[in-house]
Amino acid sequence: MSADLINSVITQGQNLATHSWEYGTFAEALLEWHNPTSSVFGSNAFPDGKVPVLQVANTRSLSYVKPQISTSGDTLVDGDGAAGDPASLGVSAILIGQTDPDYLSAAERQVEHLLTAVPRYSNGAISHRESVAELWADFIYMAPPTLAYWAIQSNNSTLLSIAIQQCVLYREVLGVLGTAKNAGGLWHHIIGPESQDLGIWSTGNGWAAAGMSRVYATAKKSRFASNEDIKSGLSDIKGIIQGILEGAMVLDNVEPNEPLLRNYLNDTTWFGELSGTTLLTATAYRMAQLEPADFGTTYTSWADSKRQTIVGKINSDGLLSPVVNPLDWNDKTPATQSPEAQSFAVLMFSAYRDFTSGSSKRQVASHRDLLFFLGG
Repeated sequence: MSADLINSVITQGQNLATHSWEYGTFAEALLEWHNPTSSVFGSNAFPDGKVPVLQVANTRSLSYVKPQISTSGDTLVDGDGAAGDPASLGVSAILIGQTDPDYLSAAERQVEHLLTAVPRYSNGAISHRESVAELWADFIYMAPPTLAYWAIQSNNSTLLSIAIQQCVLYREVLGVLGTAKNAGGLWHHIIGPESQDLGIWSTGNGWAAAGMSRVYATAKKSRFASNEDIKSGLSDIKGIIQGILEGAMVLDNVEPNEPLLRNYLNDTTWFGELSGTTLLTATAYRMAQLEPADFGTTYTSWADSKRQTIVGKINSDGLLSPVVNPLDWNDKTPATQSPEAQSFAVLMFSAYRDFTSGSSKRQVASHRDLLFFLGG
């Protein structure tokens, strides 16, 4: 796989993104790819316990996303009815805010909006929707990482605990809990009165697991990591991530002739697709990087197999396919374009590079090194 093709994956991701969560996810992917030491997975995530100061003009992630962020409202971008999606830009806004106070104020308003204005489910979980209490697995990638990052910015261990607890509260509601065969540990997609989807959507499980990995990394690298409540919460979400990955692997092993995870993991009438497969693969590498004793070769060998398949399905234009229609998860026609799938590939490339490099010195390995890793 050539450097030009990797750049094409990134170019396609930038060209295709048009929605709030797509902007936020692509910005995170660019940060992890181009500035690995400064992401929450990096060796210098919080210098002196603080959010790093990056120059926006020299940081592709931030210069890309800055025009998409509103500094005048209670949310960072129009979420089109979603409460969680605008928060996907929160980490970017906080980073930009280190040198531009308007963006820091906007990020603070976004956090306050989530905490005080958005409806809550009966167990206290913050709704993914503005108008009704409804829980979507997608929320976990969008909001808790921003809550956790703002906790670092504001030196607030209580808020960090809240970010972790939101993941646990979502698991209480969305967790399959063994009600579907071989699906224990996996999550339903949506529970609520308007858009309920009890299916075990692969991308939704990817959103949840990957979002929790970001919360986990943020808390583990924070000055609060030794606090007993934080340690307890980290243990909780580590187990939840393991449950999702192991559930996906179990269902994957049931079908050795299908190299990709199906769009709905326990439904063989669905096609195998790249979005959920890619994000869950990225998460396996991230957790192996963070906790190698708990995410060993069972996880990484599975991820290696999936990565090799994924790379083989990226066309010469840098597009991943087949993918699920990102705006209609019930569409059984395999799609050929997905902004989030492009971002997920970049997240996977970054995660694999950082996992393979294994040390802070090699964590800033060149893109040439990554090309070698991808073929391995």
